[in-house]
Amino acid sequence: MEEYPAKQQTENLDDPPNSRLFVVTSRSITEDELRESFAVFGDVQGVWVVKDKQTKESKGICYVKFAKSSQACMAMEEMHGKVLSEGTKPIKVFIAQSRSSTRHRDVEDEELTRIFVMIPKTFSEEDLKNTFKEYGDIEYCVIIKNKFTGESKGLGYVRYYKPSQAAVAIENCDKAYRAILAEPRSKSSATEDYSGGAARADPGSYQVMDYRSGDFTRCLMMSTRAALTQEQIFALFDIIPGMEYCELQRDAYGMSKGHALIRYNNLGSAFYAKEKLNGFEYPPGNRLAVNFIDDGEDRSSPVGRMAMQFVATQMMSAVWNGPSTSQGMKPPGFAPAAQMSRVQTDVSLPPLKKLAPPDSKAKERLFVVFSPSPLPMDVLEDVFCRYGSLIEVHLVPGRKVGYMKYAEKSCADEAMAALHGRVVNGVKMKVMLADPPREESHKRLRTY
Repeated sequence: MEEYPAKQQTENLDDPPNSRLFVVTSRSITEDELRESFAVFGDVQGVWVVKDKQTKESKGICYVKFAKSSQACMAMEEMHGKVLSEGTKPIKVFIAQSRSSTRHRDVEDEELTRIFVMIPKTFSEEDLKNTFKEYGDIEYCVIIKNKFTGESKGLGYVRYYKPSQAAVAIENCDKAYRAILAEPRSKSSATEDYSGGAARADPGSYQVMDYRSGDFTRCLMMSTRAALTQEQIFALFDIIPGMEYCELQRDAYGMSKGHALIRYNNLGSAFYAKEKLNGFEYPPGNRLAVNFIDDGEDRSSPVGRMAMQFVATQMMSAVWNGPSTSQGMKPPGFAPAAQMSRVQTDVSLPPLKKLAPPDSKAKERLFVVFSPSPLPMDVLEDVFCRYGSLIEVHLVPGRKVGYMKYAEKSCADEAMAALHGRVVNGVKMKVMLADPPREESHKRLRTY
């Protein structure tokens, strides 16, 4: 059986974008049951159960098409991990990839929460936030400015916490804002359509500078392989006075590596931030890389070059030869890596408990999906052992998923109830009961 009915009926499957769900469910769930369960979230335009070509039996995979993107996103957020019928396993729900896409994974939540808008050049970030906050909780707003004059280009980004909030904003805001979902940064940005050039280049295209050459700037590029949030990076660099801009630029290909662009209002603060935070471990075990980047200012003139060399001399003297300066400039609350908590989470964790013996029989397994990237093994053990009887943690190589084996079902249930949907060290976790080992097959690979 084909994945969908005749071709003429599939022309509008991706209209509007991200309005189609990919659902992993039990083979016994029928099309009517799926339609009834999902209809509460909006206008269901179609349900397709994927069946085996030979046996005509359900493969436990289906697609659900909604009339609106916001309806699909809301259904995904509410139905993921729910049990549709007694005795069946919890379903897994994701926004399906576009039919024309060449990628081999479904759409990540991170790709669905940031919108790009056209705004009056008089708008402040507070104006932007006040305009769009009625559609949902906003993580941050950014106004794109001319790097030479600092004036607004009349363009901005708004990032929401949930995909459904971003979708509702796009569907319901004033059409004059021309709101669209922001493209991953490696693609031709939506800003090219409006301003004739990408307002934010891919991090790899920035010119990185070495302080030994005297090419100091007020701008820094930070690279990290850990999943840090916008708030974590902002708080870290805001310790040094004078920060005027900070934005996380997550790797567009969904890898764990990310970048952040930081700008200070003076060279001294930028230099100090570079010296103090380059190589700094945050969270412990993740070493940050911080470098100067070209900020667009003209340093070719003799006067400009002399000024840069002067700052270089002063700052290098302060950092390398002035022990009192090193202490005096240390901002309050700047803790070394050893003093930072290994686990930062939005849930109140119980005390640590010992692991179960490695030869214990696993009575329950949890399946965990990480976004945007997996957590280190030691952090996962630290978090999941607190509910008791944890035998071991297993991460699937090259993927954003893992398994937690428990010797007692009640401990696994408690961990799932407490940690599903929670954020640990900037990583959001979806925690659900794992399929029985005999059912684990290549089908799951399509899901993640």
